[in-house]
Amino acid sequence: MAVYLVLAVAIVAEVVATVSLKLSEGFSKLIPSIVVVIGYLVAFGALSRVLQLGMPIGVAYAIWCAFGVAMVAGVGVVVFKEPLNATMVVGLLLVIAGVVAIELGSSAGDA
Repeated sequence: MAVYLVLAVAIVAEVVATVSLKLSEGFSKLIPSIVVVIGYLVAFGALSRVLQLGMPIGVAYAIWCAFGVAMVAGVGVVVFKEPLNATMVVGLLLVIAGVVAIELGSSAGDA
């Protein structure tokens, strides 16, 4: 269970860093730029720890990416008023379905 907590830290840090990247306006604003660097350092450090804890790289990266994409898209819609249409929602659902398939496939390999 600890591995999923560390993975959650990696996901949140990556989302914070990515949102800060937009807020930094091309690294022209100091504070968001610092948050970008720190966020990605934390994200990759936590992701590295997840791999050390034994989660397969394909599973870890798939979960990290899918949740990151979904969360950043949500922040884009809510905070930045970016559009979200039906095609984009289907795409997000397909990404999530892909992660579920990878997780199920990985679990089936353990049996």
